[in-house]
Amino acid sequence: MTVLVLYATVEGHSRKIAEYAAAYLEKRGQGVVVGDVREPGFAVPGRFDGVLLCAPVHMGRYPASLAQFIIDWKTALAEVPTALVSVTLAIHSGNAEDRAEAEGYPAQLEKKTGFHIPKVHHAAGALKYLEYDFFKRMLMRQIASKEGAPVDTSKDYEFTDWTALDAFLQEFADDISLAARA
Repeated sequence: MTVLVLYATVEGHSRKIAEYAAAYLEKRGQGVVVGDVREPGFAVPGRFDGVLLCAPVHMGRYPASLAQFIIDWKTALAEVPTALVSVTLAIHSGNAEDRAEAEGYPAQLEKKTGFHIPKVHHAAGALKYLEYDFFKRMLMRQIASKEGAPVDTSKDYEFTDWTALDAFLQEFADDISLAARA
């Protein structure tokens, strides 16, 4: 069985999560193809036994390239187990309203694309202070301060719960195995 793992990324953390997911699935016997969703020409979803999408949410939206990919390939995606790792710092927030909003982003994506992604994992992202330009660094520092998050801009901070991601990936791998037997 072969799984297509595609990512959209802004600062690179979603790519890191996708590469981690690919390695996890490979260790469990899956063949894996990893790629950037902006360059999917070689990776037709219908040729795979499952598709895992990893994408960040910035300013309340997923990258347009992810939405367009789903629109273009929703028929093929509907034929195999498909899952999404939704990456956003808001899921790590101490504010219940912020977390609830973050949990709603996949539904907004579904409304935009007309495709329901049956399995979603919400992963906290990273504060990439070293990647940000001056203005974004100061804005993110201000937001982090309000959240009680780290404000030292001389380094990056990662909030992803890798153990929770492992559990999600195992469920996804199991879904692929069940679909293959059907």
